[in-house]
This record gives sequence, C-alpha cells and structure tokens, in this order.
Amino acid sequence: MDDTPGNSPPGTDFSHFNADMLHTVLELVSDGIWDWNANTGFVYRNPGWYEMLGYPRHALENSVFTWENVIHPEDYPQVMMLFDDYIQRRAPYYQAEYRCRKKDGSYLWIEDRGYVIARNADGSVARMVGAHRDIHSRKSSVEQLEQRNQSLEVLVAERTRELSRVNQQLQLQLDENRSLAERDTLTLVANRYRMEKTLLEECERAQRFRLPLALIAMDIDDFKPINDQYGHSAGDETLVRVVERLKGCIRADDLLARWGGDEFMVLLPNTSLETAKAIAESICEALRDNPVSNDFHVTLSVGVAASQSGDTPAALMARADQALYRAKAAGKGGVAD
Repeated sequence: MDDTPGNSPPGTDFSHFNADMLHTVLELVSDGIWDWNANTGFVYRNPGWYEMLGYPRHALENSVFTWENVIHPEDYPQVMMLFDDYIQRRAPYYQAEYRCRKKDGSYLWIEDRGYVIARNADGSVARMVGAHRDIHSRKSSVEQLEQRNQSLEVLVAERTRELSRVNQQLQLQLDENRSLAERDTLTLVANRYRMEKTLLEECERAQRFRLPLALIAMDIDDFKPINDQYGHSAGDETLVRVVERLKGCIRADDLLARWGGDEFMVLLPNTSLETAKAIAESICEALRDNPVSNDFHVTLSVGVAASQSGDTPAALMARADQALYRAKAAGKGGVAD
C-alpha cells in the first residue's frame, strides 16, 4: 500500500527533508499542521493548530497524548479505528471528521488528514504528517439542516396523526349520523327509511339468487284509546315494551323496523312463508304470556307475506298489508297470510 501523499512530486523522499526547515515553513501556514516522529514520540504542531483551538502557541505538550486528550470522548473510538486502519495498512488513507476540545471547553469540528512519509525496516511508522482543518461552520450548517428536517418530519408526523384522529372522529360522527338517520328515536329500532332501503336490497338479492324472502306487517290493536285514556307517555312506554317483546322473537339477520305510529315490520331474508308464520305466532304468544302493562291489555294483529317471482318491494308490502287487514277483520290479536 502506498503511503506517499497524492500531491507529492514523483521521487520525493520526505524522510530526508530537514525537520527544522519544515517546521519553519509550517509556522507560516494557517491550517493546523502536525508532524509526528513515531520513533521519538515528539509531535510538532504549528501555530495555526494552537490558534484553531484557542491556545497560545506551543502551549501544550508535544506528544500524541495532547491529541488524544482533545478528541471528543464520543468521537474517540471511531477516530482511533480509522487511524489504526491506515498505519496498519488496512486502509489506503487516513481522513476523519471529529470534534476537538478548545481551551474554553467548547468543541470545534475539524477534518483531520494524515500521511505516513517514512516507515522503519519492520514496517512500523517512523514519521507521519497531517493537517487539521476547521469545518465547524459546514458541520453546524448540516446539523441545523438535519434538525430542521427532523423538526419538519416531527411536525408532519404530528399533523398526520392529528388528521388521522380528526378523520376517525369525522367517520365516527358520520356513522353516528347515519345510524341516527336510520333509527327510530323512541324505540331505537330501524325506521321507515332503513326498512325501505333494506327491503329493496333484499328483494333484488332474492330475485338474483332465487332465495325466499318474507315480510311481517303488524300494528298494536286499539292503540289510540291507550293514548287517549292513559296519555301519550303511557303510549310511548307501550311501544318501547312491545319492541322488547318483538326483539326476543326475531333472529339476528331479521330487520325490525317501526313503520310509523303503532305499526311495525319485520323483514326476514332467506325465510319461507311457513317459517315467517311461525315467527309471527311466537310474537303474538310473547305478548300474551308477557303483558306489557298491568293497566291494559295489549295485542298485535300480524300479517305475513312471502316474496313471489318478479316481486317489487311495493308488491310484497302490499300483500303483507292485505294480510294484516285480514288479521284485523278476523278479530285482532292473531296472524293471517
């Protein structure tokens, strides 16, 4: 491996250069120049080196320990590794950037370059020269830029998290608004709007896949007298308790909706007329076995209809309503299809 500095003229032999003359020249150089005689341990440092670190000229010991003592402790291991790799010929050159402690205790970023200009017969270093150059402004600018970039990244991350949080809140609000728009405010079951929308979807699905579909229409018998005699609060409480009974009779995939006033509907996907009628009977039975009030008797008239080929939602609802009227005509509190 060639230790000769790249800028040296061919054939130059620094080992025979007069040290006193070299040091005289170096006294005039502003950069921090050092000259290490490894065989004697003596290290010459020019005035520019001392001035760079804020010391009077030649104020420190002329040994390698002076150099080691001014290196920042965090940078020391890396510097020594680079230095050893070069003098042991594991690296083609020595160059390092690190912080040196100044006389006032602050640290200065420097660039350090060095060249072996003579070796002993056993290959060990005999003499090495190098230079320290002040790069503090450049490093500070880079650090400031990195800090600004990091601050910007932090700000962007914070804004992204905030936007994500706001979007989640907005989505929750939208979901809540959608739920409110599709839910009856008194009984908290689906309202007419949701029933109409779901009925259209289920009719299309039933036609597409040839699946059975049933609809139950019902209303509370003689509900108006309850409001007139006991008041609207009693009427509202009756509606809520009727819904509780209805919920206990339907399945997870069925949709219970308040159609309006005291009228309710249950949409039963993938359900035959026979199964729908059985569920309707269980609803009437639930009201008989579990009265909703001790002051008055409550019954439901129930009409059941099943989807037919080519049915529209309106056609299915019309047949369920007709069945409901038949149940009313038959004496109330019963089921008709």
